[in-house]
Parts: sequence; C-alpha cells; structure tokens
Amino acid sequence: MNATPYLIAEIAQAHEGSLGIVHSYIDALAETAVQAVKFQMHIAEAESSIHEPFRLKFSYEDGTRYDYWKRMEFTLEQWKEIKAHCDTVGLDFICSPFSNLAVDWLEEIGVTSYKIGSGEVNNFLILEKIARTGKPVILSSGMSNLEELDKAVKFLKERNVKLSVLQCTTAYPTKPEQYGLNVIQQLKERYNIPVGFSDHSAKAAVSIAALALGAEILEFHVVFDRRMFGPDSESSLTIDEVKQLVIDTKAIYTAIQNPIDKNNNQSFSTLKSIFEKSLAVNRKLPKGHIITFDDLEAKKPKGYGIEATRFKEIIGKELMVDKEAWDFLNDEDIK
Repeated sequence: MNATPYLIAEIAQAHEGSLGIVHSYIDALAETAVQAVKFQMHIAEAESSIHEPFRLKFSYEDGTRYDYWKRMEFTLEQWKEIKAHCDTVGLDFICSPFSNLAVDWLEEIGVTSYKIGSGEVNNFLILEKIARTGKPVILSSGMSNLEELDKAVKFLKERNVKLSVLQCTTAYPTKPEQYGLNVIQQLKERYNIPVGFSDHSAKAAVSIAALALGAEILEFHVVFDRRMFGPDSESSLTIDEVKQLVIDTKAIYTAIQNPIDKNNNQSFSTLKSIFEKSLAVNRKLPKGHIITFDDLEAKKPKGYGIEATRFKEIIGKELMVDKEAWDFLNDEDIK
C-alpha cells in the first residue's frame, strides 16, 4: 500500500454469489488501473443467525438475512482461486472478514492486509484475531462515534498494528449532507495515521473532493450497472466511472504534490509580454491636446507604449506631438 492515493474498488456483494461474475469484475477492474480490489468474506454459520434482520428488504430470493449470507458464500478453494486471479492481473487482494473463521481462511489464502468494516469496530474479539496476524489494517468508521473509534484505534495501536482509518458514512447511497468530508482532517489530527475516505455516494466527484482534503486512501463500491440487483448497486460507481476516477485522482494528486509559488511568475515572462498591454490613443489627437480618460485605450503587446498600469499619470497631461487613432503613447509624447 505504497501508492497515494491508494484506490480500492469494492466488489462486496455485487457478484450475487456467482463465481463467474466475481472473476468478471476482477478482469474489468484490472483494466481501470486501481491498485486494489476488496471483497467481503461471509461465512453464514460463523457470523450470523436466523435472528439477524435485513438492513433493507431488497431480496426476492432470500427468506432471511442468514439465507442471503449463505448464498454469498464461496468455498475456501474458490477464495484461493479469486486471490490467485487478483495476483495474476496485478490487483492487491483486500478482504473484510466478518468472523474469526474468515480470518483463518484469509490467512490460509495469503491475504496481505485486512479491512475492518464499521460494524466490527466494537468487535474486539475479531480485532484481537486480526491483530495477531501482524498484517496491516484499514479501519472503517462508518457507524462509529469518536469514543468508539478511540477505543478501537488504541486497542490496535497497543498491538503494534500498522493502521489506517477511513471516514465513512453508513448510508446507501450517501447524500451530500452526510459525506462528512470535514472529518478527514479531524481524524488525521486525532490519530496521526493515514486517513482515507470510503464512499457510498455513487459520485466520483466525492472521492476527488476527499483527496483534495487530505484523504490518502479512496474506497468505493463498484458495479457493472447501477440498475443491477443488489443492496449496494445504487451506491456504487460503474467500471467506466472508475476508469475516469483513476485518471482524475492522479491529476489532482500531482497537483497537490506540486504547490506553486504565486510570487514567482518568471515562467510567464514571455506570455506576459504578449498578453499585457501598452497605452494608446483611441482617436486622432492634435499636438497640445490635454489627455482625458476617454482618449485612452490599452493595446497588445506590452513594451510599445507606457504601461497600462500608469494611465492615471497620463490624464491631464499635454500632447507634445500629433497622434493618429490607435497610436501607442510613450513618455516622450507628453509634456
């Protein structure tokens, strides 16, 4: 996780439990030049129960939330194939585990870093499990207040975990008044660790804004088309939008890394001589005429007459020579 900004495209549940669709997403995202792809590892029996309610009743085929998680499962061998595919196309494989068993699987698969969903911030059992792996952690703040985040950050720092935290709002899709872009700098100052932004707005512009405000990691859901079935589709970016986001973030990051000195305009000296202007008269004026404001015009280029900045000095002065309309006006022409 060396590149900044570090872009993480989250497939999450967009695969709808289809192994083929998962691999299709990996191939599509490899063409966008994002650095990482993120998954969620759900093992229904280990993380859920029949008592878990739906966050939102979106599914036409799952009677319970538990049934949904069951349908989203892949076997350990299938997960190994997914990880191998990411390695082959040069994408970092990042995953959010939702059970200790999922952590065991991810360790067997060979994950190099973990994402902790905001629903797990207060699950110190899984935080301990992940901390013991010694792998870097990205912690989402979506549903957590600062007191809860403080405790989780302290817990992980005490265990020498290499930690990043993401400003996130758990709302799908997130409305502008919910973005919380102000929190990015607040978290940077509070924890002195890398801070990023996890977006659910389905608008690439929000990630650009987050980058400009100091985010070092940008995470966003992806989908082939927002009209697709699924709980996150309306909150996701399309593959084409991700391609453009990669281009835009590189440009903005380059700008951030190259601040300009507004006092130094030497590189514009040639252009300034072309675009800046010299004073001229706008009508035929005889020798002895007293110059008024209405007699004056400024014409390109600079250096052929009195600088336009000095126009007040010229008003009320007497012409020493006849002037044709649009002639430049020089110091030797006035008394």
